[in-house]
Amino acid sequence: MEELLTLKDLLVKGDVQGALIIVEELTEMSQNDIIKTIRSYAVILLLHLIKQQAENRTIRSWEVSIRNSVLEIQRENKRRKAGGYYLTPEELLEILAEAYLNASNKASLEVEEGRYETEELDKLVNREEIINRALTLILPGESS
Repeated sequence: MEELLTLKDLLVKGDVQGALIIVEELTEMSQNDIIKTIRSYAVILLLHLIKQQAENRTIRSWEVSIRNSVLEIQRENKRRKAGGYYLTPEELLEILAEAYLNASNKASLEVEEGRYETEELDKLVNREEIINRALTLILPGESS
């Protein structure tokens, strides 16, 4: 809120340069919030994809969680008024790669009731395949 008041003051004073700096800061703050939210859903999505691959099976709750995570990521990434998306496929891929470690750590507690350490689990699954599957689900028009 403080930034908006500062922006208003700068505009009233005619300080366009100062106002543009505040706009850039606000844009960055907004994008960071979007990235943080998408990353949280990405962890959940990847967690269930890891479990599916590691256990070579799926259950309804995993499927629902996957679908819900994909929908939330798509919803969060969509620009409502301006149209388009906040993050490019390349940026989404980067977020998925960053979220993978958290997902793998969580999955190690759940796959076969916590039988594997993270490092052992990572040897059972194909990280790249899981990340690419997640991206395919997220990208508009390719979700199933």
